[in-house]
Amino acid sequence: MEALKNWWRYYFGGRRKYIMVPFKPDVIDGTRQGVLSVQNIDFCTDINGEHHHTSRYNLMTRDEKKCLVVRRGQPFTLDLLLNRAYDPDKDAISFIFYVSDIEKRGPSDGTSAAVPLLERGSETVGLWSAVYESQVDSHLMVSVTAAADCMVAAWKVDIDTKLIGGSSLSYTHPLPIYVLFNPWCLNDSVYMPGESHRDEYVLEQGGLMFRGVYNIIKPTPWNYAQFEKDVLDCALYLVREVGKVTGSGRSSAIRTARALSAAVNVQDDNGVLFGNWGKELSDYDGGTHPLKWVGSLAILQRFYEKKKPVKYAQCWVYAGILTTICRALGIPCRPVTGYDAAHDSQGSLTIDIIMDEEGNTMDEFTRDSVWNYHVWNEVWMERPDLGPQYGGWQALDATPQETSEDKFRCGPASLKAILDGELQRPYDATYVFAQVNADKILWKYSGEIQPLKLMARDTTSIGQNISTKAIGRMEREDITDTYKYPERTREERMTMEKALRKSENIFARYYLNDAFNDVTFEFDLRDDIKIGQDFSVVLHMKNRSTINEHQVKGTLRVDTVTYAGVTGDGVKRYEFDMKLKPEQKEKVQMLVTFDDYFKKLIDQASFNIACLVTIVDRKFDYFAQDDFRVRNPDIKITIDGKPVSRQEFTVHIKVENPLPIPLKNGKFYIQGPGLDEQLRIALDENVAPGTFATANFKLTPPWAGRHQISAKFTSKEIRDIDGFLSFIVSMPETNGVSSETVETRQI
Repeated sequence: MEALKNWWRYYFGGRRKYIMVPFKPDVIDGTRQGVLSVQNIDFCTDINGEHHHTSRYNLMTRDEKKCLVVRRGQPFTLDLLLNRAYDPDKDAISFIFYVSDIEKRGPSDGTSAAVPLLERGSETVGLWSAVYESQVDSHLMVSVTAAADCMVAAWKVDIDTKLIGGSSLSYTHPLPIYVLFNPWCLNDSVYMPGESHRDEYVLEQGGLMFRGVYNIIKPTPWNYAQFEKDVLDCALYLVREVGKVTGSGRSSAIRTARALSAAVNVQDDNGVLFGNWGKELSDYDGGTHPLKWVGSLAILQRFYEKKKPVKYAQCWVYAGILTTICRALGIPCRPVTGYDAAHDSQGSLTIDIIMDEEGNTMDEFTRDSVWNYHVWNEVWMERPDLGPQYGGWQALDATPQETSEDKFRCGPASLKAILDGELQRPYDATYVFAQVNADKILWKYSGEIQPLKLMARDTTSIGQNISTKAIGRMEREDITDTYKYPERTREERMTMEKALRKSENIFARYYLNDAFNDVTFEFDLRDDIKIGQDFSVVLHMKNRSTINEHQVKGTLRVDTVTYAGVTGDGVKRYEFDMKLKPEQKEKVQMLVTFDDYFKKLIDQASFNIACLVTIVDRKFDYFAQDDFRVRNPDIKITIDGKPVSRQEFTVHIKVENPLPIPLKNGKFYIQGPGLDEQLRIALDENVAPGTFATANFKLTPPWAGRHQISAKFTSKEIRDIDGFLSFIVSMPETNGVSSETVETRQI
């Protein structure tokens, strides 16, 4: 950089041309008589923030040391305060932009740029430029554009001034200019068409992720807080120091996103989050249970302050953090949930589940698993490494499951490649394809000397109800068709066969049971059971034969299960043995009471309902299972009056105790506008059955527009309770008239 600063500078030899000359500054302190001297730079944060959609960044709004945050490929304005008026006939000005955190830098590697001041109409599309705009007295307005493919980083600026034929000076501004990816710029690789799409996937600070089970979907609020204190600096730190992206790699959305998928987890790189999927509360001692987080801010601020991983996370927390980091950097990003998501540990595109004769999963033989749900991310970008047809949404996953090129990372994988079974396209398309489209194979183990018996092949259950938040609405949008063709269609089977042919690790297919369709089985489960209530599991059986009687022997069972598919304690089981006469219908019913399940519940109140049945006279085995979840109550949030920016208002929250026992040690966790850190409110008293836990607090929103309050409630007896409120904050009144209509919405 010193070679660049002390030798080559660009100067005007007049307003219509410029030349490159050796530069030897005569004076550094600005006292040389007659030489144009820069006294200061006004970053024009208000106008630049509005034009670049960056006005909400804390770096732009804080009281002291305001920095400029802009997007590459788009002009921004600098107001140069000079010691006198600029005269283009005798003064030459050049700008030296350089990445502040790189010591060895030069124009050839994209870490610096020497830019002469050009006259109006001399812009260069896609490249660095500085163009004369206007002048009032000693204030010179300059329009600067960062190259559309420049490094995303904090840049410093030096301004060199020269009296043509005379002396020269150099000015260094003490504060950096942050240059981000630009989804509004046609020449940027992350360009995203559609204002509503950019508003949602870049600017929206609050949103929803989805958890639960495929037939009882649970919306979960999350505050991304991508504009808040330390978040942008933390994002750049993760790319540079944790992700180890160097040089021009920091200009690439592909390399940046791939590095971030590893940097968010602690494996390999000492990243942001420790994962923990323990069954007991004591497993989370020394950290925060994943269900207590309501947003990204507290996690990222804690990590950035200590530079040490934060405890603890599960998949939706990883996805929330990755969404925040990508949006902060300007990469369009959204979290995505898939239900019955496969973890294919062997790259076979099948999920092989081995069970004993009582229907227990044999963990010692089963490496694959099926998660009730899994949350990952999508990022929007071009894929010049694959071809124009593979651009758009790319799957990205920060949850550490399998290694990719010796690191726990996944993606970006083109959704177009996944949809069409083009699994050789980088990165990690095979893993993502299996996650949403694998075949599930159920095997029965009968002993060491007996061959495995293939009980069933399920080609439809993996990858259901793939979901993300709808644009501009606090609702779910189903995007399953962007990952795979409809189940049971010819296109879906052809894509799977194509993928299998191209897979590098295909297990042999075994024979199925002999075909037998005389007896049918079907579960009957209610989906509106609240926690605290009893529920029944009903298995309907029908003998469709008009002449044959069949003996049916089996076990109906209910087990607790983690969302990652790990079975916990058995809740209840019922064995039955009966004969079905021709065309007879029968049902097996098992009542599960609150006392049966309460003390055995695992974090998210989910159950696995299963039955293993043998048609004795035909030696035919039938196995079926389903997911079930009791519903937790929702937190209700209300606000007093009509919220106005920079004015305090009161928020009320409450949640009902649905259990027949008191709730002890209740706590609310809140994230909302104007809160620099996650708010924690502990209750003074127990909450009796059927009564409400309540709390009040105050917020002061820093800016007008749409905001979101997210809340969690936990107690000794119940967890995973949340709620949120989306609302509009208006501008302060001017001459008695408010500039915006206030809208509040309880979801």
